[in-house]
Amino acid sequence: MAKKISWILLAFMAIVIGLYPALYLAIPGKFGLLQSKPETLLKSPLWSAAFYTHILFGGLALLVGWPQFSLRLRTKRPGLHRNLGRIYIVAAVLSAVSGMYIGLFANGGIISSLGFVSLGIIWACTTAMAYIRIRQREVRQHQLWMVYSYAACCAAITLRLWLPLLVMLTGDFYKAYTIVAWLCWAPNMLVAYFLCKRIALRPIPVT
Repeated sequence: MAKKISWILLAFMAIVIGLYPALYLAIPGKFGLLQSKPETLLKSPLWSAAFYTHILFGGLALLVGWPQFSLRLRTKRPGLHRNLGRIYIVAAVLSAVSGMYIGLFANGGIISSLGFVSLGIIWACTTAMAYIRIRQREVRQHQLWMVYSYAACCAAITLRLWLPLLVMLTGDFYKAYTIVAWLCWAPNMLVAYFLCKRIALRPIPVT
């Protein structure tokens, strides 16, 4: 029951946060994170392109990523699994690389920047490793790397859960943002590590 509830919560949060970037297109003017950015940065075409690439493709990665862990989908609809996987790989890499760039301008200075750039590097590398392993037909290694990749992707979810709490605790948005730059993904990687230890003991299903 606990596993089923966790799965439902993950799916719900992935869908909600995955669709959230659409609000940046629907609402004119400054919205969300854009309200904390200086006008000089907002007028930069390169930064704007990287920002919208990051949030839109990151949202797409969240939306298509969570069904990929369904055993039923992998065994009953392998073609759909592969197609969604291709979409996820492209979306994740585009979002991760653009995220590294906008991370250089993160609120909170160098500590925040290091946190978000590190996240982008980890997300890009784990996604690339997942792709390489499946091309080599190493299914189990592919599964393990995908756990780490989607854990990094879910930083978009955990950031939005942690940030309001940290703002309340610190009373300072920029201090909270500096903390969440690391807290949004580091615990996710720890959870992924323990999940991978369990997955490694399971037999590989025949597809």
